[in-house]
Amino acid sequence: MSPFKSTVKTVGALSFALLLAPVGRAGGIKGKVSVQGIKSPENIAVYVDAIPGKKFDPPGDHVVVDQRKMNFVPRVTVVLQGTTVDFLNSDSVGHNVYWPSVGGNKKLAHNLGTWPKGEKKSFQFTDPGAASLLCNVHPEMSAFLVVAPTPYFAVTDADGSFEIKDVPPGTYTLKTWSEDGKVTTQSVTVASATANADLIVKK
Repeated sequence: MSPFKSTVKTVGALSFALLLAPVGRAGGIKGKVSVQGIKSPENIAVYVDAIPGKKFDPPGDHVVVDQRKMNFVPRVTVVLQGTTVDFLNSDSVGHNVYWPSVGGNKKLAHNLGTWPKGEKKSFQFTDPGAASLLCNVHPEMSAFLVVAPTPYFAVTDADGSFEIKDVPPGTYTLKTWSEDGKVTTQSVTVASATANADLIVKK
């Protein structure tokens, strides 16, 4: 093969590889939430707040919140705005699901009614904010649903650790929600690698 043909072949291969290479490769956000005046750093929602000019299509798959052993499972659920949630009753007794507000707006209160074991009812959450999930048959039952404006979110584990994957490069506002603490916001810049972000949530 002549040097000219070899060079052309090499340039062509490089060009093809560049075409296949991802542009603006997604990274992630990883960190830990510490608390002050709160019993535990577990079950704190951490999410990327609304991005100006950016809207996200809700997922086609539904998210399931179960009522099992007289508890809502999981206790804290985060979903993208527009997501449909299926509320399942896995107990042998009838359960109810209602919430008095979403994001503090009482006009968004809703009662799905009461249904028996093995059945479910669905609801699409189109407004951002946190909703307190309750059962008027069993007042000791409670949980929380956080409706986030972006699909980039996580819930902290027992020691406050969290990881948000597949976040595109950019600078964002990271926001927290917790049952007992105040909202915390923090700026974070994501490149192609994982960005670190440690936050403090206070009572």
